[in-house]
Amino acid sequence: MRFHDISVTVTSMLPTWPGDPKVELDRVEKIEEGANANVSRVAMGVHTGTHVDAPYHFLEDGTTVDTLPLDILIGSVQVVDLGDQVDLITADVLQKASIIPGVSRILFKTRNSQIWERGETEFQTSFVGISADGAEYLVSKGIQLVGIDYLSIAPYKNSRPTHQILLNAKVIIIEGLDLSNVKAGVYQLVCLPLKLGGSDGAPARTVLIEQ
Repeated sequence: MRFHDISVTVTSMLPTWPGDPKVELDRVEKIEEGANANVSRVAMGVHTGTHVDAPYHFLEDGTTVDTLPLDILIGSVQVVDLGDQVDLITADVLQKASIIPGVSRILFKTRNSQIWERGETEFQTSFVGISADGAEYLVSKGIQLVGIDYLSIAPYKNSRPTHQILLNAKVIIIEGLDLSNVKAGVYQLVCLPLKLGGSDGAPARTVLIEQ
């Protein structure tokens, strides 16, 4: 059994969505300055790094992250490697991808993962996302959870259609995955977002188990 941590590390250098709060992570009590223990504080947006979107993120009456079902966040998942040539994940791209019939959870590895591999600290606008018709295709195939390897499931400056289609269908979205060291295949997924009451999203430690 092998474990793959596909979460990005949260530091003050981590890129965030334009307009979202930057990460503030610092020690407020320090042993070397006479404190009894080291104590740190963190301030950041809930859509920082590897995180889960709840329906409430784009739907006014949507459910919040603390109510998301664990039986969807944990279970068998397919990692689909779309290679370096795909710039937008459309329905046509998905029809040609090697998606296993009946799969309910899917993570897309794209050229986005190279952004994490390079250690970019500035937000990249040219990331690969899923188009509206791609989202409709996933819903039609009964997908319950979808993840991608940058900070949005939707293309830059066209966030609403893709998110609304998926979240209206109660598809759980994981964003900000680092799949640079993961090969295509079937794994066991464990994704546990922080249980933030009433929140539209939450950071999540996310792991793949290879058996």
